[in-house]
Amino acid sequence: MIDRTQTPPALAIERRNWKFGRGTTARRWWHGGDAGRTAFYNALSSTFPVGEKFFMSAVRHYRDEAPEALQQQIDDFIFQESTHSREHVFFNRQARDAGYDLTSSEDRAARTIAWAKRRPPIMQLAGTCALEHFTATLAHALLADPAHLAGADTEVQRMWRWHAIEEIEHKAVAYDTLLLAMRDRSPFRRWTLRSFTMLAAGVRFHYVVFRNTADLLRQDGKNNLRTWAGLLSYLYGTPGLMRFLLRDLFAYFRPNFHPWQHDDRALAQRALATLSPPLIAPMPK
Repeated sequence: MIDRTQTPPALAIERRNWKFGRGTTARRWWHGGDAGRTAFYNALSSTFPVGEKFFMSAVRHYRDEAPEALQQQIDDFIFQESTHSREHVFFNRQARDAGYDLTSSEDRAARTIAWAKRRPPIMQLAGTCALEHFTATLAHALLADPAHLAGADTEVQRMWRWHAIEEIEHKAVAYDTLLLAMRDRSPFRRWTLRSFTMLAAGVRFHYVVFRNTADLLRQDGKNNLRTWAGLLSYLYGTPGLMRFLLRDLFAYFRPNFHPWQHDDRALAQRALATLSPPLIAPMPK
């Protein structure tokens, strides 16, 4: 039994092996012709392949000591994260085809992950939990308000919404694994580990994503006050993707926090009903 898990017992983490955007050409400013919004999502995507590989490794480290139900969830988590990584590799390739150089963005993410991998396994797992909280928060916002992706190319919208659905489905797998890994620690030591790791992860996440955004805007000749004013208004005003992230950040510091205290499975199911299956890749043997 994992101490204090609040994961719904009937939770389904589905293995959808979907592909997006094949046979299409993405526009350079695919988000409604807006350079700032396009740069932000491209910057975020540039961190995913290396980041999700790190997440999988951090959780896999504790798989063998987990109970059977959690082992299955870990396996499903790894499957979902591996397909997310594959799709963002393709998405990033399309950004390159549109003329962007993602080298500095990917290198910045890789340096951050290399630093994290020098920490003990328990801290790597705690960092994964912090970043999974960010992705789950962003996922909820994207699905709850279509304005976040309004004007974006259809296939790109579908990819980001699929990714968001699955981030909600597996949002507590790393956290439940952390509860397992910390089962012999006092409640105070558990709280301090995940809280201080969240502070470090939060600072680094914002630094990497916004530096990457600036790099991409510079390539468009748009790294200026006017573009940033519009982008920050979009991110922190209305519809406010990053505003929701900052709001939900504080919930993570509650001593009794658990990701499933906010049950948004119904939101994910409604969003899933709007997505017809795209190209389906052969299932791995």
